[in-house]
Amino acid sequence: MSLSDIFHISRPSLETKVKTLFANPHTLFSERLRYVKISPENAADMYEYSKDSEVTKYLTWSPHSSLKETERYVKLLQRKYEAGSFNDWGLILRDTGRMIGTCGFTSFDYKENTAEIGYVLAKDCWGKGLAVEAAKRIMRFGFEEFGLSGFSAKFIEGNNASMRVMQKCGMELEGVYRNSMFIKGEYKTIVVYTVTKEQFDAL
Repeated sequence: MSLSDIFHISRPSLETKVKTLFANPHTLFSERLRYVKISPENAADMYEYSKDSEVTKYLTWSPHSSLKETERYVKLLQRKYEAGSFNDWGLILRDTGRMIGTCGFTSFDYKENTAEIGYVLAKDCWGKGLAVEAAKRIMRFGFEEFGLSGFSAKFIEGNNASMRVMQKCGMELEGVYRNSMFIKGEYKTIVVYTVTKEQFDAL
């Protein structure tokens, strides 16, 4: 029996920890990237990749039509951060200061103590290992800071680049869900990969 059990000291729930942390998220670092709270000063960089139809091809959202649209979205994110309901970091190249995408927790399963990870990267940064670097850093944060037991990630069938990112993060195929999600006017097949903390630690 622990001291918390003896004295009835309640530990913060995972949900409380998540909401508290993302109200003012920590700045994180990896070899080439800095992970920051997305702010209005990042809107122009975000627009540059968000307007690209190739970047959004396998995403649930369509290309941004104007810088104003991106600015409105970033403004909305400030309210979501304050509410602890948005769980992404902006990815900043440490050598240039340019924001090249986002990475974070798409959702949490508080009952199972797991989370889903998601990421978006500017096209000119593809194929350089940056998505793998970002995903591994965020997963390590989730395991260490939140004590998560595992992660999932999903992609629309055909997005083989995203599949390779997941595999390089130690993830294994969990399931293929045929025509399970209605996206941009049609049903898409969704592929799900998962990894446990033990699998991740063994990389």
